[in-house]
Amino acid sequence: MGRHGKSQHQKRARAAAQLRALEAYASAPHSFVFARGPAGPGVRQLSLDVRRVMEPYTASSLQVRRRNSLKDCVAVAGPLGVSHFLIFSKTEKNVTFRLIRLPGGPTLTFRVTKYSLVRDVVSSLRRHRMHEQQFSHPPLLVLNGFGPHGLHVKLTASVFQNMFPSINVHKVNLNCVKRCLLLSYDPDSQELQFRHYSLKVVPVGASRGMKKLLQEKFPDMSRLEDVSELLATGAGLSESEAEPDGEHNVTELPQAYAGRGNMKAEQSAVRLTEIGPRITMQLIKIQEGLGDGSVLYHGLVHKSEEELKATLATRQQKLLLKAERRGRQEQDIKRKEEQREAHRKRSLEGMQRAEAPSVDQGNGDSEAEDPGQPDGGAHVSDEEEDEAEYFRQAVGEEPDEGLLSPPC
Repeated sequence: MGRHGKSQHQKRARAAAQLRALEAYASAPHSFVFARGPAGPGVRQLSLDVRRVMEPYTASSLQVRRRNSLKDCVAVAGPLGVSHFLIFSKTEKNVTFRLIRLPGGPTLTFRVTKYSLVRDVVSSLRRHRMHEQQFSHPPLLVLNGFGPHGLHVKLTASVFQNMFPSINVHKVNLNCVKRCLLLSYDPDSQELQFRHYSLKVVPVGASRGMKKLLQEKFPDMSRLEDVSELLATGAGLSESEAEPDGEHNVTELPQAYAGRGNMKAEQSAVRLTEIGPRITMQLIKIQEGLGDGSVLYHGLVHKSEEELKATLATRQQKLLLKAERRGRQEQDIKRKEEQREAHRKRSLEGMQRAEAPSVDQGNGDSEAEDPGQPDGGAHVSDEEEDEAEYFRQAVGEEPDEGLLSPPC
């Protein structure tokens, strides 16, 4: 009989594959996507939709309460390996989107001018294509229009690129590319378009009837006498099922792709279906650190060199004052600790003295009054008063001092 189970080589290969998968997952950038403040139901749903875009390298069940500050989120993000924060908030006038790179920044602040939720985008489509397997791999990031338009545009593109794992075009598995995230920058309006698409690859050069036969769902041929009618004329198929393909989306596949008819070195068409959300935003400012550093770029406020120098000097002064206050606080803490330690030592010494037995010196007589001795002082005073009164009546004079005192 043959051996049952897996060989040692298979077990080692599987363990090595699992280790590589864990290392790849740990090295990939991770993110927290959440809404802060009184954002409202629309903005909160937008944050959930963007969280869906960032799958699978994001916290899907993240809950941030009102009492949680940004420092709390940063403290939690460190041990989990989170590299980016995507924060949505709402004021009376605008919807704000902040993109923070951990742990040292920078912080990019955008003003959201328009947005559409996933349910709005899907409801506007006649046929949408979205399933759970698409979110088991990160989307393919495509940047458009991020040319030589300034350092702030270059920095924005770099931050967005670092949000997703890098792709090696020579080793990538095409079956892992199921979604596409398109970021398009318009230098005239300085607006950034955020679009999320589902990716589908279909073979070209076949009739509509042949494409129907290649699909998983078999077409209805109950009214046909022979299969050749379907292949020759495409009978029973609507014109809306024929999607136009051309040079803009037809390519030669370097490897086989999931789906019937997508063979290696064959012509196939890449089709995109928008699945949302859809965001139009404008870069407002870029700051150092986690939103509390100096402003590197501001889209609405432009300062001269003198104003920038004055602002930098003011900030340096504030940092020096802060460092000075921190030094005084550390000195006060050290002084109070020394005082507490000295007080503790004195308390221990007093407790030791109280526990030690008292030793009487000399003859052992105590100067304290004996509570058992009868109280005779009042009686002696009454007798002296009676004798003095008798002396006055008999002699007619006051007695001399010490004449009537009792003998020792």
